[in-house]
Amino acid sequence: MTAELGLAALWLAAALAALQLLSGALAVRAGDDGGEIAKLTRPAAVLQGVLAGFAFLMLLWVFAVTDLSVKLVASNSHSMKPMIFKLSGAWGNHEGSMLLWVTVMALAGALIAGIERRLPERTMQATLSAQGFVALGFYAFLLLSSNPFERLPVPAVEGLGLNPLLQDIGLAFHPPTLYFGYVGLSIAFSFAVGALITRQVTPDFASAMRPWVLGAWVFLTLGITAGSYWAYYELGWGGWWFWDPVENASLMPWLAATALLHSASVLAARDALRAWTIMLGVVAFSMSMVGTFLVRSGILTSVHAFAVDPERGTFILFLLALYIGGALLLFALRAGTVSEGERFSVASREGALVFNNVMLSAILAIVLLGTLYPLLTEAFDVRVSVGPPYFNPVGAIFVVPMLLVMAVGPLLRWRQDGFGRISRELAAIGALILAALILVSLIGDVDLLPLLGLALAPGLAVASFLPLRGRILRRLPIATWGMVVAHFGIAVALFGMASESAFSEERLAAVQIGERTDVGPWTIELDGVAPVAGPNWTAIEGRLSASYGGGEPRILRPQARNFWAPPQETAESVLATRWNGQLYAVIGNEAGDGRWQLRLWWKPFVTFIWYGGILIALGGVLALIGRVVGDVKRRTVRRKVAARRKEALA
Repeated sequence: MTAELGLAALWLAAALAALQLLSGALAVRAGDDGGEIAKLTRPAAVLQGVLAGFAFLMLLWVFAVTDLSVKLVASNSHSMKPMIFKLSGAWGNHEGSMLLWVTVMALAGALIAGIERRLPERTMQATLSAQGFVALGFYAFLLLSSNPFERLPVPAVEGLGLNPLLQDIGLAFHPPTLYFGYVGLSIAFSFAVGALITRQVTPDFASAMRPWVLGAWVFLTLGITAGSYWAYYELGWGGWWFWDPVENASLMPWLAATALLHSASVLAARDALRAWTIMLGVVAFSMSMVGTFLVRSGILTSVHAFAVDPERGTFILFLLALYIGGALLLFALRAGTVSEGERFSVASREGALVFNNVMLSAILAIVLLGTLYPLLTEAFDVRVSVGPPYFNPVGAIFVVPMLLVMAVGPLLRWRQDGFGRISRELAAIGALILAALILVSLIGDVDLLPLLGLALAPGLAVASFLPLRGRILRRLPIATWGMVVAHFGIAVALFGMASESAFSEERLAAVQIGERTDVGPWTIELDGVAPVAGPNWTAIEGRLSASYGGGEPRILRPQARNFWAPPQETAESVLATRWNGQLYAVIGNEAGDGRWQLRLWWKPFVTFIWYGGILIALGGVLALIGRVVGDVKRRTVRRKVAARRKEALA
């Protein structure tokens, strides 16, 4: 009965989403406080979240016990899998991942309904109604075309298992973090639509939306960072980013969310960039929907993609057109009612943020075009490949000026300023970038883009801390620390990317047992090869002794695994990490004459990529804490002031 209970909970949650949509819409139309109708919207949202959460728990249960009478379990699990991969199998497929999406969306809607009190009630009703509208489409998609609780006529004898490449602890947590990010953007979308409907695009609206954008941005940052590291060590090809369409599907919402985050902050603090904030709220969710379509339409071939039938891809395309087309139409109809807000000069912090928003939008357009263009040409039987030769140089045209303005922007004042006031800081940043440029040029022959990255990184790192100069650090707002840490994280990640690209060395060798080979400063000796077995795989494991610069050797054990449920070969790389980089080793097949294939890389400072990603996310967390604490303090002050006025009048 577990599957039937989960399915029943989904149907009831869908009915409550419809009630949330209708009651919210009627309350908005009724005006004022909406009367008795408005009282239904919040309880419907809360109960919907409870039911969706219960449905997902039922899915986790059937995977945990390997209920092979459920089609999804039989297709994506196996009784011999470790428990962590049984549970991650619940969202490591199309139907389960969509149920996770809907569950997180419903729980977020319940949280908004339960705690949000800053917006006027009419705008809150419009927001919850929009959220119900979005959720209802996904419930329809699940229940009509992607039922995760479908039973088999006859239970399977054994499950088919999960893709071995996904049987990794990193992939157990990578999808949920991305979904939290996507769903956070759906909340921002609902806030934007609600504000447009009621014509109340105000700082209070931005303050209510900003924590959700920040949370979404943090989770997207962590998800992209984790996914990049998973691809790096799990796929065995030594790359951390390949401009794969599904990688781009997560990058595009992050770019839009970054721009939205800055616009919402300006609107909340300075009552400017109103139209920018609304438009970016729509665009950010649009990009998450585009990513959903790419991953689940079956038009992509990728280890990340859920190749499903075209009918379900058409359903998602219909939802994309309905939500985004409707929101853009609403924006076009109401754009005239959205005032521009407070004015500011070009030489101001707002001006810098607008410039970087334009750059982020341009980068987003470049990635979107490069992702969709091969799909369009393939429809005409023309196959083209769009990869780093396009993305890297074209994107750099906009990334470089964006990074330069990012270094300067936090030093400017709000509203109006002049560059003369910060001429010393500008000179110091410029001198540091120039010195780094000359130094790297003297070190060796480095390509232009890595050279620019290595030159900009130290300038950005120093510039990120300049806003702290002359201030009492213990009195700084937490949100300011968040900005500093996030910007410093970008400098760290940029340094790692540029170093890996400029200085990586690769060695392909076929060696006998006892033979040595070199890559960079490392000497690697093959000590032996032996068969090993795991819970659902067998492998050939190499034993390598790796010494850095003639020092004490480290023992590395790369594997070539053979999974039998489902049958697949994978390369399990091993990493030897130092402060200044990583040795990356993969063992292949026997090459004959007792030789074994080894593929080795020395990647200087590659770990800084992921250190930077963690710092960026940490900066977002600090900013989120600071904003929430600040909002609580402001509401407390307002309540005290109101109480004193009431006492004075009495």
